[in-house]
Amino acid sequence: MIQLIPCGESAVIVEFGTGIHPEIHYKVKAFTEVLDTESFPGMIEYMPAYASVTVFYDPVKVKKSQQESGRDQQKLSCEIVCSLLERILGKLDDSAVQSPRVIEIPVCYGGEFGPDLEYVAEHNHLTVDEVIHIHVSNQCLVYMIGFAPGFPYLGGMSERIATPRRITPRPAIPAGSVGIAGLQTGVYPITTPGGWQLIGRTPLALFRPYHDSPSLLQAGDLIQFRPISAQKFEEYKEKSQ
Repeated sequence: MIQLIPCGESAVIVEFGTGIHPEIHYKVKAFTEVLDTESFPGMIEYMPAYASVTVFYDPVKVKKSQQESGRDQQKLSCEIVCSLLERILGKLDDSAVQSPRVIEIPVCYGGEFGPDLEYVAEHNHLTVDEVIHIHVSNQCLVYMIGFAPGFPYLGGMSERIATPRRITPRPAIPAGSVGIAGLQTGVYPITTPGGWQLIGRTPLALFRPYHDSPSLLQAGDLIQFRPISAQKFEEYKEKSQ
């Protein structure tokens, strides 16, 4: 059941469920696609998450639009926005969501690029090769972008290689590092502190500040990891320079 939760007089959370599930994601995706083409007067922006979308708006513009349309002027701006969102939700068809892009991400596993790969293998009673094979076997769904510019929140990693975060985070993790934290895997788009277990690194730039679309990945994309050698890693880097 979809819930509309007002956040003061400037935002409403549209909650489609709880947990991390592809079915819920497709509803979130369908809703944001409608908002892209059918926003209401006063809407500022929206912020998608795993199971919800927060819609931000200007209460003054919302009330003004209500007055100009001759509708009930006694309603609070959050009540007006909830009514508008209910109409939009009535048009949703999550089966019409565009087919996802499949983005291949080459990864050099282990060694200096993945210093925690052996620990992940040991923790899960696997060999290093088995961890790599499992990591590249499943496509991962991008649920949202956040934390750092271009950082993808992914779902779909096998529980067989789930590993707790490091007890002591690293002060600086190189851009492109691929890590595991609990049941999640992810890619660091820029150099930041972090406590994920690093298993490899990609030469691809996930955050490109001078592109029209700075984030290489978008919510709804499918990621296919592919193992490459250290030599191929350097070749990728040279081509991108």
